[in-house]
Amino acid sequence: MTSPQPPHQTPPHGLPPDPLQAPLSPPTASSPWAVLWVFLRLGLTSFGGPVAHLGYFRDELVVRRRWLDEHSYADLVALCQFLPGPASSQVGMALGLMRSGWLGALAAWVGFTLPSALVLAALGLGFSSGGAGLPAGLVQGLKVVAVAVVAQAVWGMARSLCTSAGRVALMGAACAITLWQPGVAGQMGAMVGAALVGWWAWGRGPALQPAPAADAWAVPYSRRAGLALLAVFAVLLVALPWWGQASAAGATTATNAANVVTGWAVLDAFYRAGALVFGGGHVVLPLLQSAVVPSGWVAGDAFLAGYGAAQAVPGPLFTFAAFLGAAMAPGWAGAGFAVLAVLGIFLPAFLLVAGALPWWAQLRQRAGARGLLAGVNAAVVGLLLAALWHPVASSALHGPADVALAAIALAALLWWRVPPWVVVLGTALAGWGWQALVVG
Repeated sequence: MTSPQPPHQTPPHGLPPDPLQAPLSPPTASSPWAVLWVFLRLGLTSFGGPVAHLGYFRDELVVRRRWLDEHSYADLVALCQFLPGPASSQVGMALGLMRSGWLGALAAWVGFTLPSALVLAALGLGFSSGGAGLPAGLVQGLKVVAVAVVAQAVWGMARSLCTSAGRVALMGAACAITLWQPGVAGQMGAMVGAALVGWWAWGRGPALQPAPAADAWAVPYSRRAGLALLAVFAVLLVALPWWGQASAAGATTATNAANVVTGWAVLDAFYRAGALVFGGGHVVLPLLQSAVVPSGWVAGDAFLAGYGAAQAVPGPLFTFAAFLGAAMAPGWAGAGFAVLAVLGIFLPAFLLVAGALPWWAQLRQRAGARGLLAGVNAAVVGLLLAALWHPVASSALHGPADVALAAIALAALLWWRVPPWVVVLGTALAGWGWQALVVG
């Protein structure tokens, strides 16, 4: 017989009950198939870019399924923010890895990545004069619902992670710095500064950051294995350019043609793009453009059309690589290049986060590190708040109708507890209908 759980307490000021009072579900309790199903649903419904994805992950895996607590989730987000690559995809891989081992990591990545990768690869193969896109009203509705998703994540994480005046001040400072200095430099500066403040304020005495639950971070391998994964990352970063240049030179000589695309060259170009970009998402676009357009692999107009299509599909923006690979050649050759491009751009993200996890899992148990993480977690909330203002809200809310629709979507998520996929679908259709009414 299980012991009864304490009743949920209703917070003051009319706030809804806090679902984070429920107990955590046991670690490594999910099969890879269950992880695949969860992340496939997220891959089909997570619109709005990496910041919104973190909000979807939090709602599904922290609030609803209780795979880990708020502090553990924030620690994981902080780690992935410090690493190169797509932060939301790395968070998903790490959650799958800790939940169900290596197959769980693969299942999480496949589920979250496959839907958008298939759509964009098909568009790349069939591209002619600019690609196909979703109706403008539907896209606008998806952008509006991203505002609600990010606002829900900011509100929930602030309630759990910014529980003192000092942490609220750090959150505000990180938000201000990020808005004042957009881009990776501002984000990294805000997080490093908050980490130092947190260590100085809370890491040298009784820690205000509660000791993390070790069972929420069930990393199923040793630090030595993590070090080996980091070594593989470094070896590939050095070796792939040599293999890519050698294969391209051989193919060019054999065919007596310039700029012949080969599988090794594609793998090298996309691996470097995924390994050397901080901030993920849109930040990778200049690297991809310089890799595929000047070389003649993909035409400039095709690149822009594919980028536009990538904005209208759920899941990580890094799946834009599938479009670019498929646009390099017709038929099965293009399909093969699409597979290599997707594997290449995501492989460094997996090697880095899997390599760092066992070290991070041990580091976060120390009192000094908990103070440091208290500052970093407050800064993460500040970064999300800054992203909520720009570019999420600034690019989505163009008038009173958009603001009202976003407010309704936020109320549905925050107070009415409507499933996120229902809110996404309903808001997208509402945006489509409003656009049709106004234009018509």
